Amino acid sequence: MTEQAATDGLARQLIAARRWAGITQEQLAGLSTVSVRAIRDLEQGRVRHPRRETLRLLADAMRLGDVRRAALELAVEGAPADSVMRDAFGAELAPPPEPLRRLVGRSEELRALTRLLATEHERLLTVVGIAGVGKTRLAQEAALLMHTRDRMPVLWVDMGTAVTAPASGTVRSPRAALAGWARSLAVGGPGLDELASVIGDRAALMVLDGHDAVPRLAPQLLELLHGCERLKVLITAREPHRTPGNRLLPLAPLPLPAPEPSADAASPLPGQSLTAGEPAVELMLSYVGHMRPDLLPTDSVVRTVARVCHALDAVPRAMESAASWLLLHSLEELLRIARTRPLDLVDDATLSDMNEEGLGALLAAAVGRLDDTQATLLGDLGALADGWTAEQASAVLAVPAATVAREVHALMLRGLVRRLPATGEGASRFGVLNLVRGLAADRAEAAARQSAALVH
Repeated sequence: MTEQAATDGLARQLIAARRWAGITQEQLAGLSTVSVRAIRDLEQGRVRHPRRETLRLLADAMRLGDVRRAALELAVEGAPADSVMRDAFGAELAPPPEPLRRLVGRSEELRALTRLLATEHERLLTVVGIAGVGKTRLAQEAALLMHTRDRMPVLWVDMGTAVTAPASGTVRSPRAALAGWARSLAVGGPGLDELASVIGDRAALMVLDGHDAVPRLAPQLLELLHGCERLKVLITAREPHRTPGNRLLPLAPLPLPAPEPSADAASPLPGQSLTAGEPAVELMLSYVGHMRPDLLPTDSVVRTVARVCHALDAVPRAMESAASWLLLHSLEELLRIARTRPLDLVDDATLSDMNEEGLGALLAAAVGRLDDTQATLLGDLGALADGWTAEQASAVLAVPAATVAREVHALMLRGLVRRLPATGEGASRFGVLNLVRGLAADRAEAAARQSAALVH
């Protein structure tokens, strides 16, 4: 591109931005402290190398959003202003974040998710589950597969990250600008037409990771889906989004390892691993090995690790945090705490969220969001031995079977109740997560006190 063409691109971009803001050159001068003459020279293409501080003042005065601001800044570098954002969303420039660890034990879930993403008519999907279960990691793997296999550009948006203005004198990257703008759109912000023009008719994937702020999706997001017919949106959330056309994919914790070997269980053959078919144990052993290299994976260690996994519901983040406590406790002490006070192990200084919330606080918040009926039932179900059926719970708790089925279904979508391995062809069996039993009991007690106070 010639220097003159770059200058012309900047002039067109500045004129378009000012007209979008609905102000004259004189008004822009008054708002920005940049002279009318300087603005006129920029818009007429007379200035080949404008100061970046001048453009920042103009962008601030026009209150430009991330996309327009990035296009304006990049136009200074000689990029064609009318195509810079579309180029930024090409397959080569828009990969998902590269996973830092391999995915363990989620092959079936990954297969189901990528199969849906490859289906023409499934365009809005939500992976829902309890905090720490691995929703983000699964979404990363699925997005990476779609990107590498189908050459699909991916717009990855971390919904838990606040938008910050770039430092003075720095160029905002187009990918960061697009992500910031999409984050605003997802919660009802402006700019639908602009993002629709960037995505256009190309096949693309938008991932809204941690979209927990609202119970329903913003209408603007649904309009974007209608306008961009080959766009797919993948959401990760702790609560289900009640939106028509939204396909829910509940993500349970990893399969529970057997807490104790059965009496008739065959002894492993020489060379056979006790972790075979036990992804939770395999994952936990990797955490243990990093924290305590001196703990060799003997049969005794592996069996104790399996019991710890079972006590922590095989929730990946809970297991990772618990392993860090091996700096303080022995493996046997860790097992005792996991069985009696599991929430004491789920937080450490390295695994808190960006907003300083640890897993314990996130689990408490999940239980706290239940209504009184759900909270009371969860507390009662938590007092039952694992392996109850809906019919058994109905009979023991004297609650109508239809009510139990409806509420257990809702609790499973939130990840507070899990399905247990079937025994034969009988009815499905369930259990409340050990991590939330105490929280559920406290919440049910509070609901009972509130109900009693209303009666009196």
